[in-house]
Amino acid sequence: MAAIVAVVAAGVGTGISAIGQIKAGAAAQQEAESQQAVADFNAKVQRREAEAIRQRTEFEQVQQAKEASRRLGTLRAGLGAAGVVSTEGTPLQLQATQVIEDELERLLIGHRGQVAAERAESQALIDVEQARLFGARGRAAKTAGFIGAGATTISGVGRSILTGFDVARRFK
Repeated sequence: MAAIVAVVAAGVGTGISAIGQIKAGAAAQQEAESQQAVADFNAKVQRREAEAIRQRTEFEQVQQAKEASRRLGTLRAGLGAAGVVSTEGTPLQLQATQVIEDELERLLIGHRGQVAAERAESQALIDVEQARLFGARGRAAKTAGFIGAGATTISGVGRSILTGFDVARRFK
């Protein structure tokens, strides 16, 4: 009788262990899917950030161009008020220098914005790849749970059969 109880207990233990492995695989898959959703969300946020940076950069460049125009107008008014001919010599060179500096500033604003937007886009791509990796890990965890459950079941059945043979031999 004790031998039969041992065989049944081994079978129940095997079943419980197999179910545990399936549940563990499913839980790991669910966690990976949650991480995948977070990474996908982060990618969307980074793309929006890149677009916001581009828009902000464009706005800053427009504002800088308006300010540059005001500075040049102030410079020309000052030269005119001083009675200087602004179309030749040092006054012309001074205006050209001001225009060049303003254009360089506008380009620098654009460059900084482009670098920041590309950084955000790169992070979005990293987040997308991370999301794919989490998805693959989840699928692998689920598969591993089923494989582990199958292996446990086969092993347990084998032990139960051997135990059953041993019990049958004792009763001969």
